[in-house]
Amino acid sequence: MKSYRKELWFHINRRRDFVNITGTLQNCVEESGIKEGLLLCNAMHITASVFINDDEPGLHQDFEEWLETLAPEKPYSRYRHNGYEDNADAHLKRTIMGREVVVAITGGRLDLGPWEQIFYGEFDGKRKKRVLVKIIGE
Repeated sequence: MKSYRKELWFHINRRRDFVNITGTLQNCVEESGIKEGLLLCNAMHITASVFINDDEPGLHQDFEEWLETLAPEKPYSRYRHNGYEDNADAHLKRTIMGREVVVAITGGRLDLGPWEQIFYGEFDGKRKKRVLVKIIGE
């Protein structure tokens, strides 16, 4: 069995954003040379997420509004976590959207459904953050 590891780095200039990383992850599969296996992709920061969904701008706005309803950024004083930081909402949003995805690799391609795309979700941006890509297989 072969193994491949790569770190992706993101610096989002806004507090929140969604970035389609499907093409980048497919490039990692190709670099790995693995034709049959599994890809794990996970955010290495507790205020960021990796998730699978449709790449449709209206849906992204729906996510933003829904997450803001569930865990509003302000007032900062509503959260016990906020003392030295003001990002408690980002921790909660990450929990809702998830830490990682695992995707099958078949014939050297990500084995995704017809509308599935993989996203990096940023909930407390304006600084550099890391995402781990680990691929195992043959």
